[in-house]
Amino acid sequence: MRKLVACITISYALLLLYWMFIGFGRSQRIDMGYSYNLVPFQTLKMYFQHADHFNPRTWMINIVGNVAVFVPFGITIPFLFHIRFIRFMLLFIASLFLLEFLQLVLRRGSFDIDDVLLNTVGAIIGFLMLRVWRRWN
Repeated sequence: MRKLVACITISYALLLLYWMFIGFGRSQRIDMGYSYNLVPFQTLKMYFQHADHFNPRTWMINIVGNVAVFVPFGITIPFLFHIRFIRFMLLFIASLFLLEFLQLVLRRGSFDIDDVLLNTVGAIIGFLMLRVWRRWN
């Protein structure tokens, strides 16, 4: 079972890297400056206050997608490595900062602290789902 979960996790991580750096029409933006948001909740506030100005698909990808896409990691990483919540969160958030930073410097997206927050919520949901599953079994 562990080998299967490990293979699925690696495959999913590669798919996620594709999404973060190539998918969704991303291309390198050489002509533009660096795009970033370091103010927590600024992007989220904009999406909620001006929801009627956004395409529903864009809204879903940026809000729901940023949470949902990281739920599996909250399940599989603690399952595979038996790490506790605090250590998992520290490693997870450090990884997110690295990925967001790479998006910024490679100009394949932007560094947005709100993405880190939403992704972390997804991982927490996954971690709690694993904890509930373990209690039931």
